[in-house]
Amino acid sequence: MSKAPPSKPKAARAPRAPRTAYLVLGMHRSGTSAVTQLLALAGASLPANVMPGDEHNAKGYFEPWKIAIFDDERLRAAGSAWDDPFAFPFRPLPPDEEREWTLQALAMFDEEFGEATWPLMKDPRATVLLPFWRAVLAERGVTMRCVIPVRHPLAVAGSLARRDGFPPEKSVLVWSAYMLAAEAYTRDLPRAFVGYDALLSDWRGEVARIEAAHGAPLPKLTAAKAKEIDGFLTADLRHNAGEDGLSKLGWAGEIAGSVYDWFAAKAAGKSPSNKALQSAADKLAARQAEIGMLVSPAARDLAAARAELARTRDELTASETFRAELQAEMAKQRRYLEDGWRADLARLAKAQEELTWNQAVLEQVEIAVNEALTGG
Repeated sequence: MSKAPPSKPKAARAPRAPRTAYLVLGMHRSGTSAVTQLLALAGASLPANVMPGDEHNAKGYFEPWKIAIFDDERLRAAGSAWDDPFAFPFRPLPPDEEREWTLQALAMFDEEFGEATWPLMKDPRATVLLPFWRAVLAERGVTMRCVIPVRHPLAVAGSLARRDGFPPEKSVLVWSAYMLAAEAYTRDLPRAFVGYDALLSDWRGEVARIEAAHGAPLPKLTAAKAKEIDGFLTADLRHNAGEDGLSKLGWAGEIAGSVYDWFAAKAAGKSPSNKALQSAADKLAARQAEIGMLVSPAARDLAAARAELARTRDELTASETFRAELQAEMAKQRRYLEDGWRADLARLAKAQEELTWNQAVLEQVEIAVNEALTGG
């Protein structure tokens, strides 16, 4: 028996390109959307399902709405919410429970970003959940570069007052929690602090600072994309300018003021001591011990009610869409039946006309035959 020819050796699989995620971290309404759009135009990959713009942010949010909903649910699972002033520090769940959340997050990350080399993830909630998301990305072998926009807390408070009706004391506390989380959870990662006003005034200078902080250029910033960035980073993005009024907000303003001073110095290229942040974190923890049980459950329940309202609204929209489609289909079928009925009537009328004509012809033939037989 002849031996089979040796099989052709399989070609070695090309090594997978290393993946690095750009994480835009910070508080809601603090410039994260503008930074995200800049990074997207510079070559990073947005998620598949991006939250559209609305009356509060006409140019778009550029965040994965599915991940945002997931993050809301993960926060609630630990008794917190996106607007919880005490969302920092991170609250882990029991290992088995946390693993279930991790598996969901892995599937969602794959769905949103596929095999993208430079996934770009921006959901402010991920800031206070960063220890969780770092574990998820590490499991996928994805390294991280962070960009943290810095905006005055009173500017953020003004935006939240208009959108959500929050009092300024609450807004600046939530801002403080997010910013403390952004700093504490990224100390060992490449990170850049970007002043929001500086970004609008000279984005090229801020990009240079981002690249220097990361020790690497942005993926692909072309001259054509730079023109697009010029087109969207305009003065109309500067709403609710911050004012020097934190001192009027009591202990909440005091905490926010010390946090802002640190971040403003960092965004200006200075090297402030972390003592001020630790002091602010300690004061926030002390207030949580005093009033946390009065605040966090309310924030959690409010978030749950909003989520339920959003789901109800989506279901209603889907129901209305289905009804409209059904009505359109019924109208189409009615037109089809009416058209068929009219066509049948026209055919019947034509057949009757032809029958009448044929009868007249037959009568003439009979007359002619009779005349021929009778010799008349």
